[in-house]
Amino acid sequence: MLIYKILRRSEWNAFRAAGKTAGAPVDIADGYIHFSTAAQVAETAARHFAAESDLVLLALDADRLGPELRWEPARGGQLFPHLYRDLRIDDVLWDKSLPLGASGHIFPEGLW
Repeated sequence: MLIYKILRRSEWNAFRAAGKTAGAPVDIADGYIHFSTAAQVAETAARHFAAESDLVLLALDADRLGPELRWEPARGGQLFPHLYRDLRIDDVLWDKSLPLGASGHIFPEGLW
C-alpha cells in the first residue's frame, strides 16, 4: 500500500541533501513522522498546507517501512500511518510537485 508525505520544498531539499530526515517541525514536535493514505492526503493538504504552493508529495510503500510504522487513530478516529524512526531517502518511491491551484492543491493523476 502506498502512503504519502507532504513536505515544503525547503524540507525536501534538506532531506535529499542529508539522506534522511526526522520530518517537518510538526513531526519532530510529535515524535513521529505523519503520513496519509490516498484517501486522506487531500484533506491533509487542505487542513495543514491550505495556502502553501511550493510543496512536494512523496510516495512510500508502507510494507517496506518496517515495524516502526504504526497505524494510529487521529483526525476523526481514522487510522493514520506514523513512522517512529527517521525517514531515509531510499524509503521514497517517487516525489512530485504539489502545486496550489484555484480550488486547492493539484494532485498527480492516478493517485486515487
